[in-house]
Amino acid sequence: MSLKRLATAYMNGSLVWQIVIGLILGIALAAVWPQGAKSVGLLGDFFVGALKAVAPVLVLVLVASAIAQHKTGNQVYIKPILLLYLLGTFAAALVAVLASFMFPTNLTLVTAEISQTPPSGIVEVLKTLVLRLVDNPFNAIATANYIGILAWAVLLGIALRHAAEPAKVMLNELAEAITKIVRWVIRLAPIGVFGIVASTIATTGFGELLAYAKLLAVLVGAMLFVALVINPLIVFAKIRRNPYPLVFTCLAESGLTAFFTRSSAANIPVNMALAKKLGLHEDTYSVSIPLGATINMAGAAITITVLTLAAVHTLGIEVDIATALLLSLLAAIGACGASGVPGGSLLLIPMACSLFGISNDLATQVVAVGFIIGVVQDSCETALNSSTDVLFTAAADLGERRNSGV
Repeated sequence: MSLKRLATAYMNGSLVWQIVIGLILGIALAAVWPQGAKSVGLLGDFFVGALKAVAPVLVLVLVASAIAQHKTGNQVYIKPILLLYLLGTFAAALVAVLASFMFPTNLTLVTAEISQTPPSGIVEVLKTLVLRLVDNPFNAIATANYIGILAWAVLLGIALRHAAEPAKVMLNELAEAITKIVRWVIRLAPIGVFGIVASTIATTGFGELLAYAKLLAVLVGAMLFVALVINPLIVFAKIRRNPYPLVFTCLAESGLTAFFTRSSAANIPVNMALAKKLGLHEDTYSVSIPLGATINMAGAAITITVLTLAAVHTLGIEVDIATALLLSLLAAIGACGASGVPGGSLLLIPMACSLFGISNDLATQVVAVGFIIGVVQDSCETALNSSTDVLFTAAADLGERRNSGV
């Protein structure tokens, strides 16, 4: 087979199956030749770097273009999507509380240096979130501050609503060009996953994770329950038909990629492409997808809640129902401020621990445990967060169309 035919077959093949093949090959290489597996990590770094590079520009141009060309009468369903995001995040925190009560976990607390300073409380989290709105646009793009990018994109789009038609056409052409670049980058996913998996397994292994097997089981179990039970129930309430085909499509085509990239920001282009494939309104998903990457954090709420209650159980602190509900609310609100920061959900654990009077020193040790299990925890968390962005966008879009008889 010629190189050209091979490239054509690759570009036209099933992306999901290609990613699965990349996963299997990565595991095999790490098992057979660990040293070589570490070196192919460059492929994974290149893929994730490419996604992170194109995502901020894509969001800015796509959102601005959609708003600039929006015509009165076009349906945009941001409000119901926002409600679904908040409901899903709070429900996930409640599931985490129940899972922690049913399967209490003890932690072996460790001491480790944390490179970032956790926020002192919920006020600081919300203050940071608000200040991101008024970030310099160039700095927002450079630092992948999607709250700031969205704010500038919305303002730019509104300002261009009354621009001359050639200006709108040029903006639309620019959006199409960047979308095409995104499609090229996404086709690199199988190669990127191969590099990420091979390097991660060869470097980290899973030996040290065995000591935290029960904690991981509670975390991952809660996330799976939300993905396969809670989210489908929420979607069913919106679309009034079997939600699982949509749920499995989102998990396969968005969650799988997010699991390996471990970045909601990097997965924005993937979700944009999936939303377009599902036939959703571009005016809607061009705003809701990057917004979801910032505030739709069911996985983060689970991580904060489970690790906090594990610390509480380890220290023998009694928890009543009212306090558990307050923790769920605090975790849901705090999770909204966890995006854009590596290990962001882990850094909010001290804030949740303070609810039970746990000292910052002990809470920091809990954060260190989170980093130890981060290979699995962060991957599952990102997969749940990111796949739910497009799931709830689709549910709201399809549900509103059903209600309006479209």
